[in-house]
Amino acid sequence: MADNRKNNRRNNNKDYDDDYRVRKIRKKACPLCSDKNFVLDYKNPEQLKKFVNERGKIHPRRTTGACAKHQRDITTAVNRCRHIAMLPYSQD
Repeated sequence: MADNRKNNRRNNNKDYDDDYRVRKIRKKACPLCSDKNFVLDYKNPEQLKKFVNERGKIHPRRTTGACAKHQRDITTAVNRCRHIAMLPYSQD
């Protein structure tokens, strides 16, 4: 009887862990890869504000859903836009 409880407990936990992993992992589509007409331009701060939070920090890849190549492009564009004073470095 006690053995059955242990086995049931293990099976239940295993099933739960498998379901949890399936729900947790989700692949986001890169917004720049999916839309071929979208061109990232450092001279357009309104476009770059989607990738920057209200404090002026650049969102990470897990938040933006961008691939590694386009996340580097986003970072470069935001830094260039900051350098020419169209985007603030930080909010006070």
